[in-house]
Formats: sequence, C-alpha cells, structure tokens
Amino acid sequence: MSSVNLSKIVILGPAHPLRGGIAIFNERLARQFQNEGHDVTIYSFSLQYPGFLFPGTTQYSSEPAPADLNIKIKVNSIHPLNWLAVGNEIKKQKPDIVVVRYWLPLMGPALGTILRRIKTNKHTKVICIADNVVPHEKRFGDHAFTNYFIKPVDAFITMSEKVLTDLRTFTQTKPAVLQPHPLYDVFGNAVSKQEARDHLNIDQNDFVFLFFGFIRKYKGLDLLLEAFAKLKQLPIANCKLLIAGEFYEDRKQYDELIDQLDIKDDLILKTEFIADSEVKYYLCAADAVVQPYRNATQSGVTPLAYHFEIPMIVTNVGGLPAFVPQGKVGLVCEPTVDAIAAAMQEYMQIGSASFLPHLQEEKKKYDWDKMTAAILQLA
Repeated sequence: MSSVNLSKIVILGPAHPLRGGIAIFNERLARQFQNEGHDVTIYSFSLQYPGFLFPGTTQYSSEPAPADLNIKIKVNSIHPLNWLAVGNEIKKQKPDIVVVRYWLPLMGPALGTILRRIKTNKHTKVICIADNVVPHEKRFGDHAFTNYFIKPVDAFITMSEKVLTDLRTFTQTKPAVLQPHPLYDVFGNAVSKQEARDHLNIDQNDFVFLFFGFIRKYKGLDLLLEAFAKLKQLPIANCKLLIAGEFYEDRKQYDELIDQLDIKDDLILKTEFIADSEVKYYLCAADAVVQPYRNATQSGVTPLAYHFEIPMIVTNVGGLPAFVPQGKVGLVCEPTVDAIAAAMQEYMQIGSASFLPHLQEEKKKYDWDKMTAAILQLA
C-alpha cells in the first residue's frame, strides 16, 4: 500500500473531552496528518475509566473542544456491546489506516474487540503506537489482555527501546519500529523566565528545579525530595523545588516526608492538574527539569522540556537516557538519593547556558513528520 493511497485515517484513543498527555498527542498527530493532506477522524472515549479506577480528580478537560478536528466520542471501555458497535461503524468506513494507542492492559479487551471487527473489512491496516506494553503497576490479567489486543494489530511503533523489548516478549514476528516521542509543541511558544516567574510569583533570583507531571510512586518524587534536602545542606546559592502536577496516589506520605525533611519553605507546590494554557509558565520558570524516576519507558515530560528548551536531569532507567545525551542536553544519574543530589549540585555549578546549543540541535530529531512517516511506511 503506497503512501499516496493512505488518505483515510482513524485514530483510536483518548482525545477531547478527555485530558492528559495521550489525548494531547492524538490531537497533535491528527493535525499533522491533516496538514499532510489526509482525512482524519479520532474515535475517543465516552467512558475511559470507571470513576473508582481513576486516581485523579477528573478525567475531563476544561478546555474548549478543538474546532479543527473531527472527534467522535464513542468508545465505552467496559461495555462489550459498545465495542462491537464501534468496531462495525469504523469497519464500514473502510479507513486505510487505524492508528490505535495502547498504554494500559485494562484497555486490551475493548480495543482488541474493536480492531477485530474493523479487520473483517479486509482493507484496513492497524498500526499501534505502544506507550507501554508491560505496565508500571502490574495487575491481574495484564498478560492475557495484552495478548488479546496484539493479535489484530499489523505493526507497532514504540517510543523507547524498553517498550520495544517488552513487545518482543509478546510477538517476535510483527513489524515494529522505534520512533521517539515527538515534541509537545501545542502549549504555545516559550515566554521569558522573568515573565514566567512573575506569572507564578516566583523569585527571579532563585535557582529553580522543576518536577512536572502527575505524581505516582514510579516517578520517584520522594527520592527527589530527599535529594533536595541534601542539596539544601550545602553552601550553595538559593534554590527552590517547584512541584507541578496532580497526585495520583495518597499525598499523605509526601506531606509527612516534607515535614520530616524540614524543606517546606523551599518548595513551591502546585499539586493540581496544570491547564494547557499554564504549562508554558511552569517550564519557562525552571532552570532545569528533574525526572527522578525509579523506572520508565519514555516520558512526555522530556519532549515538553525539549520544546521549551529547558535542560534536564534524568535517572538512568528505561528510555530516559537515550533522549538526554549525558553532558549535552542535561545530566544522567542513577535513581538514588545521593546520585540525584550530586547531579543537581553539578548542574548548578555548570549552569543552563552550556546545555542550550546542544539541546537546540538535538530537538530537531523529534519533529511530528517523522512520526507520520513511520506510520505510513509501516502501513
């Protein structure tokens, strides 16, 4: 199938009115396909997670629906009759490609059934962008659900070597390529550090480390808090830790740790969901983004930092080091308190300026047309 013929595309996965990184990614991918002349429809969820399974405050965006995208709010993740109906609807449209997102085994039964119905039209190619194949937090049924999902998929794109390796434990034969996560360039242009800090009421003279994104155990915020406490014991310039993101687990343990470490006065806590229109201020206020993860596949925070040209400190886990060349666009350290503290100290000594030329060059690798080209080539 040549790229000339691949004009009708369905993206199956979260989009407005749902919020979060995957929804933002799918909408940006749809726009890229549209810019290249393709006809694109997104099939989003009418029910993504039952309320009791969702760890945050709300699954839904407060932003207006994008006027330039065709989004059908149809998929109910827990209703088998809905899966058949949605599958039959897409099947009849005979799209050339269905691009399906896979990030959680819980979605395997719904998506796998929809794809099976679509494939009976003997025309559509199914390309999966796999965020995770083996989840960060394991649950009963994960392996069976993922196996079920994989069978109707024709080919895969992963955004880290770790996910590609995990995928190969499920299928050795289906085509799969590694294509890095493109830049999150949908949050507007960068603003000056002064404007960002004025907006957030942060002192212009502080050195600011940023932890950004939802808070879960595997993301290692507790390691960062302990590392920051160690850093504050040193005779260094005044620094602050800005924590911007919603708790996806009980925050009590973090509050207790902050009190125990006696660092509350040096933290800037914005622990709620950050609206799209506010994202640029948090990134641009920072001197460095810190990703102290215990384990990882890839992270949407990395392409966000690239877009706003903020150097990073990341731990040596999963796909993180591959996207942050050591000493060029940031620093890589082991996922321990001492190593993170040492990297933060080293970064303050080096300063942001030396990383910027490399970061500006490296970010060119992560354009959206590279993702669409990979999808079209696999199809």
